[in-house]
Amino acid sequence: MIKRVIIFLLLLILFINPSALKAEEGQLELTAEAAVLMDRDSRRVLYAQNPHQKRPMASTTKIMTAVTALEAGDLDDVVIVSERAAAIGGSSIWLSAGEEKTLEELLYGLMLRSGNDAAVAIAEHIAGSIEAFAVMMTKKAREIGALNSSFKNPHGLHDEKHYITAYDLSLIASYALRNPKFREIIATRDIAISWPGAEWDRLLHNQNRLLDLYPGGDGVKTGWTTPAGRCFVGSATRDGWQLVATVLNAPDMYNDAIMLLDYGFNNFTNKRLIAQGQFLRRVEVEKGVQGSVR
Repeated sequence: MIKRVIIFLLLLILFINPSALKAEEGQLELTAEAAVLMDRDSRRVLYAQNPHQKRPMASTTKIMTAVTALEAGDLDDVVIVSERAAAIGGSSIWLSAGEEKTLEELLYGLMLRSGNDAAVAIAEHIAGSIEAFAVMMTKKAREIGALNSSFKNPHGLHDEKHYITAYDLSLIASYALRNPKFREIIATRDIAISWPGAEWDRLLHNQNRLLDLYPGGDGVKTGWTTPAGRCFVGSATRDGWQLVATVLNAPDMYNDAIMLLDYGFNNFTNKRLIAQGQFLRRVEVEKGVQGSVR
């Protein structure tokens, strides 16, 4: 009887444990070098293509930047923009040295307009320097379970030692999407923030086209550099079920993400079999220390 109980429990664990299930691989004609489709809540991988290949991540880095800042800072913090932040190259929200911004404003600039200047200002405010903030990012990634990632900056400009895998990026995005403020920011289409010295505010438009291209699309971040290629993490929610699609070096990144999301919603359903701690039944045990188990 004990043997039968053990076999039943092992089969139950196999059925509900995401890590025990092998994802489908290679069935979709993706342009991406690496891709993962993940169930946000369970972190189960539903589809994978080179999921553990280490690659540059471009501005999808900023998902980790936002998570780290949201957990370590206060949205009302006043951040003074440094000369280093104002001078950083690439995408920008046109910050000036000495300008004061709240951390919340910078997070919108980071995630909607992909401001590298906002990323540096955030990092310096939270940790004192880019380098110290990058250490915080990598540490947080390890806590999340992203063990094959290395962060060297908060913006994603190329560095040989700054890399991630599609699997790790999916884990990080899934974690971030559990934060209500993060979800609010990335789902915002447009927002205006102050622009001292100008006659108008900065209007920040969300660069993530998936919000309009895909029914239920609600996140998360685009990215591009020459070494990384086009990178994208997209999320969508249907009937309360959220999936996360990650593609790295994907020339047709939106179509790839849409194919992944369609694959997930068309081939899987989200049903809770039992709640954690829920009592099912008591099973009699012959010659056991206890007469029954539950």
